[in-house]
Amino acid sequence: MTAPPAAAVPEKGPLERLLSPIADVHAGEAASALLLTLLMFFLLGGYYMLKTAREVFILSESGAAVKSYASAGQALLLLVLVPAYSAFASRVNRAQLITWMPLFFASHVAVFIVLVQAGVEVGVAYFLWIGIYNVMVIAQFWAFANDLYTQEQGKRLFPLIGVGSSLGAWIGSVRAKTLMEAQGPLRLLIGGAFIIVVCVVLARLADRLAVRDSARAKAAPAEEKLGDGKSGFTLLFSDPYLLLIAFLVLFLNVVNTSGEYLFGRYVVEAATQTYGAGEAARAARGQFIGEAYSTFYGHVNLLGLVLQMFVVSRVFKFLGVGRALFVHPIVAGAGYVMMLASPSFGAIRVLKTVDNAIDYSLGNTTKQALWLPTSRQAKYKAKQAVDSFFQRAGDVVQAAIVYFGELAGFAVPAFAALNLALTAGWIAVAAALNRSLRAKARAGDDGL
Repeated sequence: MTAPPAAAVPEKGPLERLLSPIADVHAGEAASALLLTLLMFFLLGGYYMLKTAREVFILSESGAAVKSYASAGQALLLLVLVPAYSAFASRVNRAQLITWMPLFFASHVAVFIVLVQAGVEVGVAYFLWIGIYNVMVIAQFWAFANDLYTQEQGKRLFPLIGVGSSLGAWIGSVRAKTLMEAQGPLRLLIGGAFIIVVCVVLARLADRLAVRDSARAKAAPAEEKLGDGKSGFTLLFSDPYLLLIAFLVLFLNVVNTSGEYLFGRYVVEAATQTYGAGEAARAARGQFIGEAYSTFYGHVNLLGLVLQMFVVSRVFKFLGVGRALFVHPIVAGAGYVMMLASPSFGAIRVLKTVDNAIDYSLGNTTKQALWLPTSRQAKYKAKQAVDSFFQRAGDVVQAAIVYFGELAGFAVPAFAALNLALTAGWIAVAAALNRSLRAKARAGDDGL
């Protein structure tokens, strides 16, 4: 019996062909993909403005060690916030969720603006808030992208959407440096709050486009509520594949934030050596720290943008998502071997620049693609638990490492050796996820 002829693939238009060096965009997909790319551009641009203000507040008021310890508070708060988010998500539809949750966080920025103007020290409180905002809001918008596309579409289009993240992060960090030098951290808060509102508008536009587009027939309608009352934690612990993603995020974040601690320690030492440790020099130290971090973020995000535009889609095409999981831990491990041999400010700056650039480009896109084969409830609820609680649980583990390392008087090579051991665990989890994705492929479930 003769097989039916394959359906003709619509010819790509000029815009789809223009985007082809970055991602394989099919006919009719460019509008929604570019809207989500623009959304991620503004989301990460605004976040980096808020993040630069975070470094000024926490490091100038409390120092690098307190910054590490405060991460434990974020994890404790998320034990309450993740179930609350799941309960809210069960009662609303997609459009309502992508509207009200970001606006809830935007309202908090106004409170911090008032407190800063009143001269209140907000370092620890702001650090706790932005750590929760970062993981919850960004996780939700990526869940939204997962919900709009099929597995095959997501594998092709996520590298393009990730360009928005990388470009936004780079421009946001560069803009943050300019605003920091000219007007100080308060201006960063105002700009960041406005951009959150812009992101909500773009998300609603993308949602309406997806509902109207007949090519998205497989996408769940925006009016449909997001499942029963199961929490993200319940969904997570009932699925071994989701647990592996959680452990991947945990190991990655422990290694990454340990490196951030080392970099922060070097920056604080440089500020103190330059301006002194007295209260009179506090503002100068804060300015030095803000400019050092904004420059660092600019370099990280420029490199991340280049990788996102020209490397990520090709890695996905030739290696697949499963094998792409190994790239980041191998590079990070090599960097910490370098730190064992010659610890210095220059070495940690190079390591964290490359490490973070890969994390924000290939690493982030790969993590998001892991959710494509999961259920709709998992995309919104379990993903929120993983990207928020397990990421911040990694911060708790790292804070414990810093605490006991400081008590024991660890030098930089000792912290680097611990990170090497943790990187080995990270690689082991990546190997298990790669096997799981291969099993999905053999079962006909597009193992990516």
